[in-house]
Amino acid sequence: MSQQVVTRFAPSPTGYLHIGGARTALFNWLYARGRGGRFLLRIEDTDRARSSPEATQAILDGMAWLGLDHDGAAVSQFERAARHAEVAQQMLEAGTAYKCFATQDEIQAFRDAAKAEGRSTLYASPWRDAAPETHPDLPYVIRIKAPRDGATVIQDAVQGDVTIRNDQLDDMVLLRSDGTPVYMLAVAVDDHDMCVTHVIRGDDHLNNAARQMLIYRAMGWPLPIYAHIPLIHGPDGKKLSKRHGALGTQEYRQMGYPAAGMRNYLARLGWSHGDDEFFTDAQAQEWFDLGGIGKSAARFDFKKLENICGQHMAAADDAALLHELSDFLRVTGQPALTPAQSELMLEGMYCLKERARTFPELLDKAQFILTSRPISPDEKAAAQLDTVSRGMLRELTPQLQNATWNRESLEELMTQFADARGTKFGKLAGPLRAALAGRSATPSVFDMMLVLGQAETLGRLTDAGQGGD
Repeated sequence: MSQQVVTRFAPSPTGYLHIGGARTALFNWLYARGRGGRFLLRIEDTDRARSSPEATQAILDGMAWLGLDHDGAAVSQFERAARHAEVAQQMLEAGTAYKCFATQDEIQAFRDAAKAEGRSTLYASPWRDAAPETHPDLPYVIRIKAPRDGATVIQDAVQGDVTIRNDQLDDMVLLRSDGTPVYMLAVAVDDHDMCVTHVIRGDDHLNNAARQMLIYRAMGWPLPIYAHIPLIHGPDGKKLSKRHGALGTQEYRQMGYPAAGMRNYLARLGWSHGDDEFFTDAQAQEWFDLGGIGKSAARFDFKKLENICGQHMAAADDAALLHELSDFLRVTGQPALTPAQSELMLEGMYCLKERARTFPELLDKAQFILTSRPISPDEKAAAQLDTVSRGMLRELTPQLQNATWNRESLEELMTQFADARGTKFGKLAGPLRAALAGRSATPSVFDMMLVLGQAETLGRLTDAGQGGD
């Protein structure tokens, strides 16, 4: 029976969930979910000075917004320090690690001399093969015994085989003199103990893999499959930074991008499945594989993001979209929809979600629902309501009182009304938009009338017909 796939996302809680981290989490989630595996979350909170509960919460919130559910409780790396130290002690007993009593001054002196002589400045401890009886009663660190010759080959599922000469690897410290474990040890032990089969992470960790493999080999543990994914760059080809705009998932959430569109776009950022641009979560889980990940950095493109988000909004279930809209209003501190507004939004979602790419755009199109009588038209709309237009609205209103309230009947009635006045319906559309929504850019007049219903439509037209006299 083949081993169950286990992936993990292991962020440091020193700030918000970066968009690059979100993509790493997504890749791990897709890989595990598509294979009936487990997706785990580990919070790498060993840097106590920079880690905060608020940052941990921001990571959890960002993942929840993106719909990236993890299996089991989140693991705190800091809380596992005793286990990390235990592994260092086991390596010490097995002879794959040693006690090093060198002081910082001695290490610095070694490096200065090596630099002056043009030798490698990687520290070579004189304590590596020292007999235990020669050990002084002084503080010490525990170092791994790294191989001195040959090479370490990282068999990477994205980058291919990456060879690092062993003379480039020093006897790294595993346990500091105060007994605390270093990051490299913690990561290797946690990945092993959590039964992680696939380590999918940013290629800035590629060199770490060689060092973590030393620990695996010293302990006789089976290696996970490594997949180091290229970083995300800005549109200018430089590493994504503040100058390119939003960096945290929270910012994208507050800008009103739908989560499904965000997942789709991030999945396509550095991974491809033929020419497919738009796909569902189910398709992404079925298709996602490590072979489809490119070797070069992906470029973040807001236009593409908006295009994909627009397609997802158009394809979304109306009730689900309304639910997500309510969440957007909450996180941006805007008033919640009233039950009556929610009902109308649901009724009108078919015409609101077309060509809307974000929730602010959706709300903008829904202004005719969110506004209430008496409607104050904006400057552009007010210009449509001159004396002639108001007169036409006054004539039209009684005819609408007996109309059958469906699109076909309304279109027919309006066309006949315009024909009788020797004009086209287009001439009527501007004043009707102004009367119904108080603005000049709206969904179609007929959509607004059908969503608002007969009574509200007539009320608004009556108000506009009377105004200004």
